[in-house]
Amino acid sequence: MKHFLIASFLAGAVAFPAVAADYSVMAPAAPGGGWDQTARTMQVALQQEKISNRVQVMNVPGAGGTIGIAQFASQQKGNPNALMVGGYVMVGAILTNKSPVTLKDVTPIARLTGEYEVIVVPTSSDIKTMADLVTKLKADPGSVSWGGGSAGGTDHIGAGLIAKAAGVDPTKINYIAFSGGGEALAAILGSQVTAGISSYGEFESQIKAGSLRLLGISSDKKIDGIDAPTLKESGLDVVLQNWRMVAAAPGISEEQKKTITADIEKLVKSKTWQDNLKTKGWMDTYLSGPAFDEQLAKDIAATETILKDIGLVK
Repeated sequence: MKHFLIASFLAGAVAFPAVAADYSVMAPAAPGGGWDQTARTMQVALQQEKISNRVQVMNVPGAGGTIGIAQFASQQKGNPNALMVGGYVMVGAILTNKSPVTLKDVTPIARLTGEYEVIVVPTSSDIKTMADLVTKLKADPGSVSWGGGSAGGTDHIGAGLIAKAAGVDPTKINYIAFSGGGEALAAILGSQVTAGISSYGEFESQIKAGSLRLLGISSDKKIDGIDAPTLKESGLDVVLQNWRMVAAAPGISEEQKKTITADIEKLVKSKTWQDNLKTKGWMDTYLSGPAFDEQLAKDIAATETILKDIGLVK
């Protein structure tokens, strides 16, 4: 009888569903930005889809995410319930800030979303196409000023890659970094810079209103709803995506990593997440497992090369 009860208990225990994890998600940036929005969208979807019972989001801003990743790596080691949002900007920040803590010190899980870079000019500009912009760039690189986000970020890298693809010395580019999208936009609309470079979402309303002319996009193929040639179609071998990712803590087991990866896969396939992507205009560029590890290694190597070409990394 005793053995029967034990066997029945064990069988019942196996039949119970696994208890959903209570996750904490670090956004290594201030509230309101892209990483924070990603973390809070994850929070909503994980809870609404009952993938997780309870999800907390914390913000640790500073230095392109390098302060957050250092804290995450040291304080969350071995914790299977800790997640961190990051992205392509962090790759550049780690290099330019000479951060001792890198993405090798956490456990990358998956790429979640992406945005492509676009190049715009005011509609009053005499530059009508990317070919026109490249002609000016080749004639006098310093005369073409690029307005975009922080130095060493995706926008800066994009300008450097365009120069390199056009056969122009990337160290000669005249890149003007703005601390916020609003400042950059004002400078572009006011013709204080020759061209603007940033993600499509930053310029979408002005493009649709007709105050900005869209010259090109850094996607590998045309994007539905965006009327612009790719940079490749304009003769520039440049593909660049400002992606966002999720990582787990260092020191977790392979089994714990598999569980987290499965939860993230449920998240990205869920209706709540997919609805949010449409609402926010984010592109679903989900990639996980060895394919993501391989792509991440390529992106890190390519970023190091271009930042050295630009002169921001020795």
